[in-house]
Amino acid sequence: EALQHGIVAGFPIVDIRVAVYDGTHHPVDSSELAFKMAGSMALKQALESAHSTLLEPIMSVEVLVPDDLVGPVIGDLNSRRGRIQGMATKGHNQIVKAFVPLAEILTYAPSLTSLTAGKGSYVMEFSGYEEVPKDLVNRIAEEQRKEKEAVSSH
Repeated sequence: EALQHGIVAGFPIVDIRVAVYDGTHHPVDSSELAFKMAGSMALKQALESAHSTLLEPIMSVEVLVPDDLVGPVIGDLNSRRGRIQGMATKGHNQIVKAFVPLAEILTYAPSLTSLTAGKGSYVMEFSGYEEVPKDLVNRIAEEQRKEKEAVSSH
């Protein structure tokens, strides 16, 4: 239960291994609630001293774009924290290959349509997870804090 709300912006904790080396049971003081509280407090203390980070899904993206519109498309991908991996020629078009955070590519279709006057298209697939940049972690944590305050004030 303690893993459901992490210390980094309150998101669930994943990819963690916990080993309990010692513990005792007392007939009067040992209860399920006592063990849950002790485990939760130990986990919080361990996470505060460990390197906790926020991960985000990264998508592998291929954008098919006319030769003369490659520059603006690459600029747009870069503005979305994309990392260009290369290009390939396909007729009078270029295929731009990049890794882009899912949060940044969700609104890509209208931008690509606008940049290419409807002549561009793209496909994407999940590639993996990467650490969110520190400046964004702070902004996300602040947004989560405000959202929780708004919910609790109603």
